[in-house]
Amino acid sequence: MPERRRIRVTGTVQGVGFRPFVYRMAVRLGLAGSVCNLGDAGVEIDVEGEAEGIESLLEALRTQAPSLAVIDRISAEPQPTVGHSEFMIAPSTEGAAARGTLPPDTAICAECERDILNDTRYRGYWATSCTDCGPRFTVIEGLPYDRPQTSMDEFPLCPDCKAEYTDPLDRRYHAQTIACAACGPRLTFDGARGDAIVRAADALRRGGIVAVKGIGGTHLVCDARSDETVRTLRERVGRSQQPFALMASEDTVADFAAPTADEWALLQSPERPIVLVRTKEPTAVSSAVAPGLDSVGLMLPYSGLHVLLLAAYPGPLVMTSANLPGRPMAIDNAEIEKKLAGMADHFLLHDRRIVARCDDSVVRRSGGETVLIRRSRGFVPRPISIELGDEAILALGPETGVTVTIYGGGAVTLSQHIGSVDNVETFEFLQDAIAHLGRILGSKPAALVACDLHPDFLTTHHAHRLGKTLGARVVPVQHHAAHAVALAGEHGIDRFVAVVLDGFGYGVDRTAWGGEVFELSGRTIDRVGTLSPVRMPGGDAAARFPRRMLASYLLSGGVPARRVREVLLQCGAETDEANVVLRQLDRDVNCPRTSSAGRFLDAAAAWLDVCQARTYEGEPAMRLEAAARSGTPLQFAPATIRRTSHGGRTLDVAGALAELIFTVDPKSAMRDRAATAQRILADGVARMAIETADEADIDTVGFSGGVAYNDAIASRIRAVVEAAGKTYITNCAVPCGDGGVSFGQAVCAGLGWTFGVDRCVEEPGT
Repeated sequence: MPERRRIRVTGTVQGVGFRPFVYRMAVRLGLAGSVCNLGDAGVEIDVEGEAEGIESLLEALRTQAPSLAVIDRISAEPQPTVGHSEFMIAPSTEGAAARGTLPPDTAICAECERDILNDTRYRGYWATSCTDCGPRFTVIEGLPYDRPQTSMDEFPLCPDCKAEYTDPLDRRYHAQTIACAACGPRLTFDGARGDAIVRAADALRRGGIVAVKGIGGTHLVCDARSDETVRTLRERVGRSQQPFALMASEDTVADFAAPTADEWALLQSPERPIVLVRTKEPTAVSSAVAPGLDSVGLMLPYSGLHVLLLAAYPGPLVMTSANLPGRPMAIDNAEIEKKLAGMADHFLLHDRRIVARCDDSVVRRSGGETVLIRRSRGFVPRPISIELGDEAILALGPETGVTVTIYGGGAVTLSQHIGSVDNVETFEFLQDAIAHLGRILGSKPAALVACDLHPDFLTTHHAHRLGKTLGARVVPVQHHAAHAVALAGEHGIDRFVAVVLDGFGYGVDRTAWGGEVFELSGRTIDRVGTLSPVRMPGGDAAARFPRRMLASYLLSGGVPARRVREVLLQCGAETDEANVVLRQLDRDVNCPRTSSAGRFLDAAAAWLDVCQARTYEGEPAMRLEAAARSGTPLQFAPATIRRTSHGGRTLDVAGALAELIFTVDPKSAMRDRAATAQRILADGVARMAIETADEADIDTVGFSGGVAYNDAIASRIRAVVEAAGKTYITNCAVPCGDGGVSFGQAVCAGLGWTFGVDRCVEEPGT
């Protein structure tokens, strides 16, 4: 007996080839009816046929859906039979095409890769894609997601492409980026068409640096095995030490790196992020790729262009963003040639317009979890379901590592990585990103605009301007409170203890925070623990020159100035420099207070001489982690925890570091001393968190902030927390670092999280 069901599927089921998939399955199973888009409500399938066939269709929806589909829910309701005679793809319901969830840009699929490498009509064509792969976010102007709304509209389909585009049985049916060599975007090498990839490979082989325009931006590319070429690239882009990412084909990875099974899964995922993996010794790549580090950022080719380039020149290749430090990537051809004229020797470009620049995403394994360092290509604009109320929210993030977050309709969407919003170019990128994301989401004007508590950030000033323009309420959120609430939003909890460790955040007491423990309950955030504050001699200069912080920690730890001077000289300081720093600290001139965990790790890096001058964000801590990787922490007394007059806790890391420096045998292995410094911090904050949780009868402890990317520290905090019988959580859906702050700000604004009591302040005289 025939049966009929009305099936509704919700999630990311539009723009991913879902309706053609349903059509093919229904026809194969001998079913009749129709499938149509419902916009935000998903896809509806009206199906009639034998019960066994309908059950097989339901099973296929659950287990065989297109790779880009993200299914949230499948429901099926019995309906009276009506005698459908065939299966068809029905027109979308009115307005549905202008709504729905757009999938991110996705790496070239295996079938398209085979198409470009074998004898098909797509052989050698760089922009080959289908409904299972290719760009979305970076080519779309606005909804609906149809070709006229993308930058592909400039390339009319040839008869062959049109035939595939209109055939429901073809995997390129309604693939909006379908193109071939006859009708699609074309490559040029140094302005000329023809053999562009072969000529680019020849230039790389000769030691050239090539600007390669890709899917969402431009890379500077060179041979990663050549010391001379990599150093030349560093000089040209002004990045003397910052690690470069690599791209390699799977069969060459073993020459320089040893990914774990988990890391291989990440490398091969549809998102194709940059994955931090350990390098091998000896390694095939230049030591100038990632100076002072024992890991490298690696990605596999994620577009037809990359596949073809690596087929012509196996690499591995340095593949780094084509921009000056702190500036956005160039994406327009004329801009690329103008701005990169002094950096690149050659230009491999194409004539498809990039609508929205989008950096490569970066992930790593830390503390037993996969954490996002940079959430961008492959992840944006994938929404995160969360109910924050009825009002539209825009959250602008802090100043560095910025993303913005838009909320509406029970979901938040994070933007691509924007970077440090401290200059005109990046601020313009911020505004463009907000406008573009708003268009493709169909967002309402924000009623709440969240921002950092710091009064001088450009993002803070912009929030207040938007508040006046939109008539919106501006919600300033303390930086580390936003990190903590990001944990609450991601894990759906509202009672836990959060450890937040990073470099800098403006505190409610107007000092620089960065090593905090919070108790969160009843949507109130109390600061209950902190690293003991120390002074930053010279302010920002202390963050750039770690020896300054080393002097401050030693003096705070009770070490006489004379002995501190000796340590500074041993660490390479000139006598005048040492005297100036000690004078500043003695007179307390331009010495703001900080509780920053980043500054503690900087001091340890200076002591061990792994980094004496920071050239990029997080460098001293990253070099310290690399130095400690194979080390074993020494037996050492834990840092002292003191109670404040308000019932909070402070961790005396200054005293612990001073004791470590002056009591441990200087002949002990440097890696063991580095591991001990990290262990002091991890054990101390974990103990503060557990003591707080025990007193408040709380069973969950979270860890966030930039230091959560340190695998040794995260793993140790997790081990101590779980040994105490607590549940450990960290950020996985959003970055642990500043890229996740806008998400936390949005959750604070929407759910009314507020800062409560600071239990770490002392009464005068105590």
